[in-house]
Amino acid sequence: MFYQALIVAGSLLFAILYGILPVINYFRDPKGLRKYPRLTFWSGISDLPLIYLSHRGVRSQTLLEAHKRHPILRIGPNSLSYAKPNAIKDIYGHGTKCTKDIFYSTLSGTHFHLADVVDKGEHARKRKVLSSAYAIKNLENWEHKVADMSHRLIKAFDARCTNPLPVGCLPDEKDLTIDYRSWTNLFTIAAIANIGLSEDIRFLDQGNDIITSQAMDGTLKEVHFRQCLFATASATSALVWSYSWYQSLVRISNTLLSSYREKWRLNKDWDGIVYNRATTRLKRYEKAEKLDDFFTALMEDKHGAPHNLEWGEIVAEISIMMNAGSDTTGIALNNVLLLLLKTPHCLRKLQDEVDGVLDGDDIVASYDRIKHLPYLRACIDESLRIFPPVSFGLPRRTPPEGAAICGDFIPGDTSVSISAYVVHHNEEVFPTPEDYRPERWLGDGGKDLQPYFVAFSTGARGCIGRNISYLEQTVLLASLVHRYDFALPSPDWEPARWETTNLSSGPMPLKLWRRAR
Repeated sequence: MFYQALIVAGSLLFAILYGILPVINYFRDPKGLRKYPRLTFWSGISDLPLIYLSHRGVRSQTLLEAHKRHPILRIGPNSLSYAKPNAIKDIYGHGTKCTKDIFYSTLSGTHFHLADVVDKGEHARKRKVLSSAYAIKNLENWEHKVADMSHRLIKAFDARCTNPLPVGCLPDEKDLTIDYRSWTNLFTIAAIANIGLSEDIRFLDQGNDIITSQAMDGTLKEVHFRQCLFATASATSALVWSYSWYQSLVRISNTLLSSYREKWRLNKDWDGIVYNRATTRLKRYEKAEKLDDFFTALMEDKHGAPHNLEWGEIVAEISIMMNAGSDTTGIALNNVLLLLLKTPHCLRKLQDEVDGVLDGDDIVASYDRIKHLPYLRACIDESLRIFPPVSFGLPRRTPPEGAAICGDFIPGDTSVSISAYVVHHNEEVFPTPEDYRPERWLGDGGKDLQPYFVAFSTGARGCIGRNISYLEQTVLLASLVHRYDFALPSPDWEPARWETTNLSSGPMPLKLWRRAR
């Protein structure tokens, strides 16, 4: 009898907290947000619609369609999404008073990393520690690590080359010898592991992503890197939108939903991947190995003075490096070649530009030769515009006193955001936004578009790893289009897309062959 009463009381409390009070609060409208159009009928009352769209992997695409009708949308009881390009500087610009939203602290572990730390002073301290490691001058000293991984990928591709495809023909299924999405992701994981930790994880030699995961009790197991990372992103990015209920939703999903139970299991394996990378590298550091990598920059300054970071903070920084440093660039590399293959005249123009600075027998492009090629950069940026890897609106919180966004006063402690996917498809800024036109980034016209290009976010909290990403993308893309021709299964073929934290894509089977010289 007692337990029945307890269940009834708990159910009643849940109904009040998550059903009745939100409805009352919606009509009370203490912040005056009811005047804004809603993403869905229930968006002003509950975060569940956004959670549902995130669970389905269609959050930003749905937001784009809704924003075609309304420049400002209420996407949650306390959340506004903007499509107006001028909102970028108000929300993310260097002078903004907005801070990172509770979204980030909700997902953080015991210690913050650079991407999720909310406090501006703490962020400045972290950025000072890490900025030298991410500076382009330092990264160019690590170019040999990217070149090494490029050589290994090309060796694997050479072994899978086929005969040239006759004009007007479609490739046979047996000639689709590579999954470009998988191979380029193996490349980015291996590259960031080498740049960051001086670790040779040999994914490109193995042709797979099997890696060691280490539990806190020291137990070791072999897992798949990409599967663990995708499961982690899929689970967290779906449930996080109800900040105060997040931990409860984690427990409920883990108990009631088998698919989420598996995701949370793989999330633990992801934590174990990071922990094993961190402890392995620490042992080398304690043995006084002199290694030029990101980990050394974490541990000490350029004069060798220790930073004395807590172990949890070091592990957190390694986690975001292995996560964001591999997945987003892998997605970008996949998308740019896909779009080039669907726009053959752009691919030919890029090949002509790259061929003009590389010798016929060059295997891996020298960064010094290609870093200033305008069309190469334009091809990459146009791909990042159409398919920004981080597509959702990075949430910010207005200061307690409120803030003006696009000329309208927004009350304090309100979540505000602008999706890169939405602003990059704004027809007023980017005419014919669905078309892949690298030329739009050339000359003065391209400079005028830069304030609205937020693939790496912008302002003081912009992505510190953008230089690494551009280094990897330019070197590998130039090397591959210089050496190979590729073919999709058919001209109208499209990969499956699924949005987690990032706008990810499924396998991309390709036929490839050596270019005629």
